[in-house]
Amino acid sequence: MIKTKDLYDLSHTAAAPLLEKCEYPWEALSGIKAFILELGSTLDPELYEKRGEDVWIAKSATVAPTALINGPCIIMENAEVRHCAFVRGSAIIGNGALLGNSCEIKNAILFDGAQIPHFNYIGDSVVGYKSHFGAGSITSNIKSDKTNIAIRMGGEKLETGLRKIGGIVGDNVEIGCNAVLCPGTVIGKNSNVYPLVRVRGVIPANSICKESDMIVEKI
Repeated sequence: MIKTKDLYDLSHTAAAPLLEKCEYPWEALSGIKAFILELGSTLDPELYEKRGEDVWIAKSATVAPTALINGPCIIMENAEVRHCAFVRGSAIIGNGALLGNSCEIKNAILFDGAQIPHFNYIGDSVVGYKSHFGAGSITSNIKSDKTNIAIRMGGEKLETGLRKIGGIVGDNVEIGCNAVLCPGTVIGKNSNVYPLVRVRGVIPANSICKESDMIVEKI
């Protein structure tokens, strides 16, 4: 339930060629920068314009003049980037996706229709189709002791070999306001996280995470 094919419908992202080669989504994180540079050079100039170094923005996208966008970055068609958003680089913002006011993103993929609307930090993460982060909810992408991250499932753990992984968020997930996804958190499709919850490990698909130790199946 933590493999790429279990978490995402890859028909809803321009990053499909990158992700489909990865058994686990976090394996794509190290390749996002190179993938953007390759894809950007192939984008239709009738639909996209290149602004600055390695930044491609769809002509149908809405980008606030106060947003700061560093490359490499692709902002897809009909996406919206609001006031004072900060793209630190290596980010794909999908078709119709939203990066809101005072949000920060780096080395991440937002699938089509994903919404990161208010005061969010998304780092070293993959956010699925039509998933939504409530105001103030963030991904924490590095452990306090700076050691490599393991994905924990009950009493088992899967070593990733990576020092930075934020949230691996499946399709149609709802994250409540001011929730924190600890490093290496995986949330399955169609699940909900209540506000103010500190989430760790793996949340199964079609679940509700009410507290860090209270996860129930949706009925």
